[in-house]
Amino acid sequence: MPSDNSSAVADLTTRLDKAASYGEVWEIVKDTVTSSLHRKRSGMMLFLDDLPIQLGAYHSIGTNNIVLNRVLVEIVEAKLESKRVVNALIYNLLLHEYLHALGEYSEIDVRRMVYEIAKRSFGENHVATSLAKKSPWALLKDIPLGRVSIPKRVIEIVKDFEKTDKYIV
Repeated sequence: MPSDNSSAVADLTTRLDKAASYGEVWEIVKDTVTSSLHRKRSGMMLFLDDLPIQLGAYHSIGTNNIVLNRVLVEIVEAKLESKRVVNALIYNLLLHEYLHALGEYSEIDVRRMVYEIAKRSFGENHVATSLAKKSPWALLKDIPLGRVSIPKRVIEIVKDFEKTDKYIV
């Protein structure tokens, strides 16, 4: 990333706002964590599953898997029709689980870290920072979730999620 912070913020903001895939958002998550914490982990995989609405995503300790709530993403996509907001939501959820994958297990600490990393990376006024500060569920405030009923589908692996030049067994 560029050494000038305002230039780095502008670059990351443009990348996140225009990201066209989970893999592109994931690269931004990794870049912001590496820049902020000087830590990284390779070989992560992403799965999409229909989870209870109050669960955004999860990472099982000891695995390289993140499972993202497909229903939550689809509801936000349908309600807001804003790729920028959907990308900010996905960024927040993936960042949160990536921090768990890096060994941060305290929910309170991870939520604080997500906000700090988003603020440092995108500035105080970006939607990713706002979601980190308020909660991703702020996007659902006007949706009557009691009426949301989606049949359970098969879990889906996201292909080309992480770019790697190494073979992982």
